[in-house]
Amino acid sequence: MNNQCTANPMSIMWQAPSYFILGAAQVFVCIGMIELFYDQSPDSMKSLSSALGQLAMAAGNYLNPGIFSIVAVATSRDGAPWWIPSNLNEGHLDYYFWMMAALSSLNLVLLLHRFMSITVDF
Repeated sequence: MNNQCTANPMSIMWQAPSYFILGAAQVFVCIGMIELFYDQSPDSMKSLSSALGQLAMAAGNYLNPGIFSIVAVATSRDGAPWWIPSNLNEGHLDYYFWMMAALSSLNLVLLLHRFMSITVDF
């Protein structure tokens, strides 16, 4: 792996399952979110609540490059290769994905804690 000109014999099709799962998950989440917001909103706010749901999804999509830029700056100190360099053989892309998994898990824990503290009277 020391030679920079040597390419790895890996097919691009290794990415196909992850893109398929991500695409299917986003379709299911968007449809469920639109249905929830449209069904549970008052008649005068149906379009506004659907639009805010889509805005939340767009904000999440724009947040990811911001996190990527922060990680790039934070991990490229002292001339060392950062987690996601141009040559992926020299970086630690796995650290980035573990960090994103940890942030997602933290988000899930905070969401569960928040919903467990809400009392609903029927």
